[in-house]
Parts: sequence; structure tokens; C-alpha cells
Amino acid sequence: MRQLRASLAHLAGERGATMVEFAVSLPLLIVLVVGIFDFGSAFNFKQELNNAAREGARYSSSAPTADLSAVGSTPATVIAAATLVDSYMLAAKINDCGLNAVINAGTAAASTGLTWTFTATGCPAGTLTLKIQRGFAQLAGGSVGSTNITVISSQVTISYPYAWQFSKVIQLLVPGANYAGATLISTSATLPNES
Repeated sequence: MRQLRASLAHLAGERGATMVEFAVSLPLLIVLVVGIFDFGSAFNFKQELNNAAREGARYSSSAPTADLSAVGSTPATVIAAATLVDSYMLAAKINDCGLNAVINAGTAAASTGLTWTFTATGCPAGTLTLKIQRGFAQLAGGSVGSTNITVISSQVTISYPYAWQFSKVIQLLVPGANYAGATLISTSATLPNES
């Protein structure tokens, strides 16, 4: 009987230690799993943005350049490229932050040269920016004598504020913790102009 009690007391001590170890390691395990999931989601999100930028650059590089000389308005080919990027984002189930309304209003901010910038402020984590450059000078990688060879290209750049899910989990584990929870994910695609 004495031996049985000693064995039971020994097992109870091990169970208690196991429960304490589990209670200590569970929050760390949750943070690790959520971090892996969150990073994977951000990586997939970046790939979808890459695809959207590539579609816009593909269209822009093959679009005619006759309408680019219009002063004071956003050319129809630039509007079409921006609409294509927006449509791709929506098809990929990415919040366009109101970009469609900005494109339909034709309110691209024209900067120097052949660059137009669309800014949508409807994202919960920040501002979405879509920049379309129709006269991007891309270094071709070669030179003639001392002169570098450049190719006039179209470049589409997307900057999107990505909201991390980790911020919600850290507040559950550590009440009062403050984590910014947003990162600007940027991507661009460049293709030589055909015309």
C-alpha cells in the first residue's frame, strides 16, 4: 500500500509538471503557428500583386502611344491598364480600397514625363498606390562605346498596405500590447514598349 501511494504521488508530480510546461509552451506555439500562417498569406498576397502588375505592364507595353500627348487628362490607354490591374485584383479577391472609383473618375495624378499615379484611400491599413509609367527608360544591359543602351518600356508599380493578422493574436496573448500590424508591400513589372 505504501508503495502504491508513493507511485501515485510520483505520477501526480509529473502530471503537474507536464501541465505547467504545456501552459507555458502553448502561447509560444500559437504565436509560431500564426506567424507561419501570416507570413504564408503575405507571400501569396505579394504573388497576386505581382500578377496584377504584370497584366497591367503587358497591356501598357502593347497599347498605342497616340493618346499619351493629351495634356491635362488621363489617356484612355492608361485608364484601360489601371482598370485591368483593378479587375485582376478583384478577381483574386484583393480589396481594391476604392481604386475602381478613382479610375472611373479619371483622377490620376500626372507627374513628370509619362507617369500617372492613382491613389485609393479606402484600405483599413493605409493607402493603395498604382503608378503607371509609359516612358520608363530601362537599361538594356549593353552599351555602344561609352553610351549605355536603354529601351523605352512600360512599368506598373503597386504599393499595397498589408494588414498582418499577428496583431490580433498578440493582443489576445498579451493584453495591452501594441503592434503596428501593417506593412507596405510593393511590386512592379516592366516590359518594353512595342510601339
